[in-house]
Amino acid sequence: MSIYSFEGVIPVIHPSAYVHPSAVIIGDVIIGENVYIGPQASLRGDYGRLIINAGSNIQDCCIMHGYCGIDTIIHEGGHIGHGAILHGCIIGRDVLVGMNSVIMDGAVIGEESIVAAMSFVKAGFIGEPRQMLIGSPASYRRDVTGQELHWKRLNTKEYQDLAQRCVAGLQEAIPLTELEPQRPRLNGTTDVKPTA
Repeated sequence: MSIYSFEGVIPVIHPSAYVHPSAVIIGDVIIGENVYIGPQASLRGDYGRLIINAGSNIQDCCIMHGYCGIDTIIHEGGHIGHGAILHGCIIGRDVLVGMNSVIMDGAVIGEESIVAAMSFVKAGFIGEPRQMLIGSPASYRRDVTGQELHWKRLNTKEYQDLAQRCVAGLQEAIPLTELEPQRPRLNGTTDVKPTA
């Protein structure tokens, strides 16, 4: 794990959190209970404080950063998709930020909202709860449905479980040179059907 103090400020990582060894955590970063931080994520607390609250996940290649005197916050159950960038913003409780989205300085995403993949939320945007935000610049399209929120919560729970699975079962390995007979599948799955 690449964990660095910065000007005497040391990151805080709850013992139940999982931080992938390739992630970089610098300075004033606070990672809460049962949080998952994925491969190649970069959390730079070298200007403002970064706070990732309980049960949240920051997936592969995400970037989190902010400016002096500003806390960048992901509230409980935040779900940050692959490649997203959060800069000086506040992500409300139970929010999903879609893959490759960008949330800019001073933006506030209301609780239980969804930011669609590849959306750009402008600096200073102030959202309301349960908004579906889409586009570049992102705008309110409709309310998040109960079914969408249920799906989001199930997916966030999978990442909470993944944090514990990684603690227990992720190990550095030397790759095999050929496929072994009766190759196991993850989670004991035996009945696999093609998706297309």
